Amino acid sequence: MRLPREPAHALTLAALTAAVALILIAAGGNGSSNSVAIGAASWKGLAGSQRPRVAVGQRVIVLLNAPSLADRLGDVGGLATDEQERRWTATSLASQRLLISRLAVEGVGVQPEFSYTHAVNGFSAAFDANGLALLERSPEVAGVYPVRAAYPASIPSSLTSGLAPGFGHPPDTGLSSEDGRGVTVAVLDTGVDRAQPFLRGRVTRGIDIVGGSRDADAAPNPDEPALVERHGTEMAGLIVGSGGPGGMAGVAPGATVLPIRVAGWQRDASGRWSVYARTDQVLAGIDRAVDPNDDGDAHDAARVALVALAEPFAAFTDGPLARAAAGALRLDTVVVAPAGNDGPAGPSYGSISGPGGAGAALTVGAADLRADYAEARVVVRAGLAVEFDQVVPLAAPAFPRKAVDSAVAAPRTAGAAGEAPAGSVPLVNFFDRRGRDIVAGRAALVPLGSDPATTFSNAALAGASSVLFYGGSVPGGALRLDQSAPIPAVSIPDATAQTILTRLRAGVPVSVSIGAADDAANNADDRVARFSSTGLAFDGRVKPDLVAPGVGLGTSEPTGSTGSAPYGTVNGTSAAAAVVAGDAALLAQARPDLDAESLKGVLVGAARPLPSDPVTAQGAGLVDVGAAAATEVTALPTSLALGRATGTKWHTTQQLQVRNVSVRRLRLSLDVEVAGEGAAAIDFRIRPQQFFLGAGRTINFHLTARVTSAIDGDAPVQGYLVVQPEAGNEIRVPWVITFGPPEHAALNNVRLSSRALKPSDTQPALLSFVAGAVPRSDTGQDVQAVQQLDLELWSPTGGRIGLLARMRDVLPGRYSYGVTGRDPTGSLLPPGDYTLKLIAYPTDRSGTTVRTVPFTIE
Repeated sequence: MRLPREPAHALTLAALTAAVALILIAAGGNGSSNSVAIGAASWKGLAGSQRPRVAVGQRVIVLLNAPSLADRLGDVGGLATDEQERRWTATSLASQRLLISRLAVEGVGVQPEFSYTHAVNGFSAAFDANGLALLERSPEVAGVYPVRAAYPASIPSSLTSGLAPGFGHPPDTGLSSEDGRGVTVAVLDTGVDRAQPFLRGRVTRGIDIVGGSRDADAAPNPDEPALVERHGTEMAGLIVGSGGPGGMAGVAPGATVLPIRVAGWQRDASGRWSVYARTDQVLAGIDRAVDPNDDGDAHDAARVALVALAEPFAAFTDGPLARAAAGALRLDTVVVAPAGNDGPAGPSYGSISGPGGAGAALTVGAADLRADYAEARVVVRAGLAVEFDQVVPLAAPAFPRKAVDSAVAAPRTAGAAGEAPAGSVPLVNFFDRRGRDIVAGRAALVPLGSDPATTFSNAALAGASSVLFYGGSVPGGALRLDQSAPIPAVSIPDATAQTILTRLRAGVPVSVSIGAADDAANNADDRVARFSSTGLAFDGRVKPDLVAPGVGLGTSEPTGSTGSAPYGTVNGTSAAAAVVAGDAALLAQARPDLDAESLKGVLVGAARPLPSDPVTAQGAGLVDVGAAAATEVTALPTSLALGRATGTKWHTTQQLQVRNVSVRRLRLSLDVEVAGEGAAAIDFRIRPQQFFLGAGRTINFHLTARVTSAIDGDAPVQGYLVVQPEAGNEIRVPWVITFGPPEHAALNNVRLSSRALKPSDTQPALLSFVAGAVPRSDTGQDVQAVQQLDLELWSPTGGRIGLLARMRDVLPGRYSYGVTGRDPTGSLLPPGDYTLKLIAYPTDRSGTTVRTVPFTIE
C-alpha cells in the first residue's frame, strides 16, 4: 500500500508527551530428596545491560529526498573517483543547508546536532510542534523519525583468577590460514581501552560521537571515575585480542579495530549517568564508518562495521538505521548487528532489535556452544535438619576445588521466597542499619530479580563466601566471576528458601555446604541461547540471518586506574555479532574480490543449520567461515519475507538473484527444503530450477509459494531455499510463512479528555490512545508495531481540513497529544463541530485502522 503524503498544509499540534509507555513484557520441601524442582533456568538479566529510562527531548531524525553519497554511487554502478564522491557529499550537505535556510525564513530555527551525507542524507535536531509541521509538509523531506535509545547487547564479567582450564575461550570459528590482516573493523559502541595489552597495537585512534572522550577511549563515569565504560573494550577483544591467558585470542587478531564511540556515559531521565546510545548517534557512527577521515570520499570505508548495540524491539525495515545499513552496503561496508537479548517471540513478529530488522544488516543471534558446565552437590541444613540435598549447576565460574562450608544469611531486602525485587539487591542492603556487614564470610540468600548479575557482584563486594539464588534458576556458568572475590553461586528451590528464611527469623542456625565442582554435559550445546531474540522482522523477513557463539566468551576488560590487565567473559548477541564481525574480517582477507553484498551473502548462505532450533531463532544457522571461504555462489536477498497466508487461496511470487562469485562456470540446481511443518501445506515452484551460470554472472529466478490445504492453527511453515552447485558447497536462504487473518494496525482506547473545548495553547484537551499491540499465541507473543500513524482534522460536513500530526515507526505503547483548537494554518478554529481522525498503517502495508473522535469548539 502506498502511504499518502500530507497536503500542502498541516497543523501545528502541540505534543504533550513524546514518551512511549511500552506494553512489552521485557520482554521443594524438607528432607534430602533429590527430586526437588528448582524451576526452568532463566537468562533474564544475564545477557544485555540494564536499560535506563532515557529522555531524548524533542530530537528527531530528518531524512531528505535528495540523494546521499550511497545513492549516487548506486546510480553509477558503484564506481566513482575520489573527486566525484567528495562533490556528491558536498551536494548532499548543500541540500540540507537549503532546507534549514528555508525553515529559518518561515520562523523555525534549526541547529542540527548531527549531519548525515554518506549512508543517508539528513540530519538530527530538536523541533517544536510548529517546526515538525513545517517539516512534514516540505517536499524536500522524505520522512521524520523518532530518536530512541539503544543499549549494549551483552553483559560483562570481570575475572582475574580461579579459572578452570579452557574457561572463557571463544570457540574456534576462524580460518587457520588468515588473521584478518589489512582489514579494518569499525566498532560502534562505547569507548575502547587502547592501553589494554590484549588489544595493544591493534586499535587505532577512534572517533568520538558522544563527546567527552579523546580518541574514543573508554571513558570513566564523571561522578565515579572508578567506573569505566567496558562494552567497547570487550567487543574489540573478541575481534582482535591476542596474547591473553592460556592462549586466549580474538577471532581476527591481525585485523585493525576503528573505535567509534556512539554510546557512553550520558544523563538518563532521572539525571544520573548511564551508558547508552541514541539512534541519532548510532546513525552518525555509521556515516563515519564509511568515511573515517570525514573528507567526503568513502574509498577509506571500513570493510566491516559492528553496531554492538540494540534498539529494543525496533525491527523496522524502513527507518533511518535500516536505510543507513543499506547505504553502507552500497559503499562496500557490511553492517553487523545483534539480534537482541529479549528471548523468543512470534509467530508473526518477534523480538528483534534495531538495526537488526534491516534487510541489509547482517543480524546475528547467540548460540550456546559450551560442551559442559560445572555442577556441585549443595546441602542446606537448618539446625540438625537437612532442608536440601541436590546436585545443581554452578551459576558462576568460580569452581570450588573443595567443599565450601558456611553459615547462611539474608540481606535486608529478602522477603518471602518467590518475591523477586524489581532489579537487584543494592550493596547497602547487605549491611544492617548500624553499618555491620550481614553476609561477610557467609552464604548470601538472595532473590533472583531482574538483575542477578548486579546482586551477585554486590554480595561478593560485601564479602559473601557464596550466593544462593531463589525465585528462579540461573543457567550453569551464566554469571560472572567477580573480580573482588571469586565465589560460587547456585540456585535453590523457592520452598527451600522459604523454609530457610523462616528458620533464620526464628534464630535457628542455617548452614550450607557446596561441594567440589564436577563437569556436567550442557544440554543446550549447539542450541540457540534462550535469551537470543527471534524473528520475524516487521516486513516478515527472517531475522536473525545466522547465529554465532554468544555464551561465556573470554575477552578483555578496561585496565582502569590500577594499570592491571583484567579479562572477563561476556554473554549476549553483541558478543555473537562481534564474533561474526571477526569472521567477516577473515573472509575479507581471504577473498578480497568479494564486495560487501557478496561477503554478507556467503557468510549467511554457508551457515550450518542447527537441527533442534526453528528458523525464526537461527536464520540460516551457525556461522561457518571455513565453508564461506569455499562457497562459490550467493543469493540476494539472503533471507526471505514470504509474508502471511490469510486463506486457502493465498499465494505469493518473489524474484531472487543468484550470483556466481567463483572463477568457473557452474551448474546450479534450486530446491526448497521444509524444516518445520505448520498450519497448512505449502506448494513451491521455482523457475528456472536448473541452469548454468558463468563466472561473475547473475541470474534472476522466481519462487512461488501456494497454500494447498485447509489452515489449522497459526503455526508457521519454515525452511530454506537451497542453491546447490553440481560440485561444491550449497547455500541456504531461510524463509518462514505465517498464518492468520489480514493484519490491521492495532489502535485502541482512543479518548479525548473533553468533547467541548475552547482553543487554548496552555490548556489543550488531551487525546490519548494505544497504538500497536503485543498479542499472545501458542508459540509466543508478537510485537505488532505501527509503521505510520496520522492524525487528521475533518470539518462538520465531512471534508478533510488537514494533517495534524504524523508518527512513523511506532512501537506498542500509550501516546498522548494536546489538541489546541487551531486549524492546519495555526489559526483558531471557529466555533462548531469537528472530527479527529486517527489512521494507523500496519508494518506489512495491508489494511489500515481508522478511529474517529467528534468534538466541539465553543
